[in-house]
Amino acid sequence: MTNHHFVYVQRSFEAIRPIAPVAADLFYAKLFDLDPSLRSMFKGDMKRQGALLMTMLSAAVEGLDDLDSLVPTVKKLGARHVGYGVIDMHYATVGNALIYTLEAALGAEFTSDVRDAWLAVYSLLTNVMKQGAEEANLAIAA
Repeated sequence: MTNHHFVYVQRSFEAIRPIAPVAADLFYAKLFDLDPSLRSMFKGDMKRQGALLMTMLSAAVEGLDDLDSLVPTVKKLGARHVGYGVIDMHYATVGNALIYTLEAALGAEFTSDVRDAWLAVYSLLTNVMKQGAEEANLAIAA
């Protein structure tokens, strides 16, 4: 992964910010289309959930400039997701929904370079989240 990946992700996310509620709706519609069983994990107001998603994405995208500070936060996020019932296979579904959302929202601006950058960054962040989940599972088992 290179700094170019971070720049592509950060620049493309700036185009998403003005339509964050629409992007969140697109994301969750696609997520539940890909795996309807995930719907049961979301008990509250989906508009609020969408706002939380966009806030989390924004913080992660902004945090790419300081990975040393971002990694512990992302690990904690992964640990929290254990309690929601998230398992490894869900990360791929979420990634597919995210890429779909970005492509739909960005249109022609969603180039192959932008796609590759998002895939690289998503892979990095999900690996960190999985580490956090694994550590949480080990702590629960102990």
